[in-house]
Amino acid sequence: MAEHRIYGMSFASVYPHYVAKAERKGRTRDEVDAIIRWLTGYSQRELETRIAARVDFRAFFADAPTMNPARDQIKGVVCGIRVENIDEALMREIRYLDKLIDELAKGKAMEKILRAPGPAER
Repeated sequence: MAEHRIYGMSFASVYPHYVAKAERKGRTRDEVDAIIRWLTGYSQRELETRIAARVDFRAFFADAPTMNPARDQIKGVVCGIRVENIDEALMREIRYLDKLIDELAKGKAMEKILRAPGPAER
């Protein structure tokens, strides 16, 4: 089976689209970056370095310092497919990010997007 084309695409080529999608809905680049940092464990400086180096999606996720263990709470449909049902690990990580950016663009509160526990769960 052929590998998905997105795996070899540079993260830097898609990142501006994430930001534009958020900004069209009144959200910010800082919020997009916060989502990416939450998901991957990159610091802001590490994120900027990875973007500048134009690493591909495969390397971007493979080199992530700490994928957030709460990411398995991300549920829903992206591109007509339920993210929680994607078997291929790298594609699931990419779709998790897509889903979080969708939630941001739809106006969801950051604490909900970042799966912060509610008062009863703390």
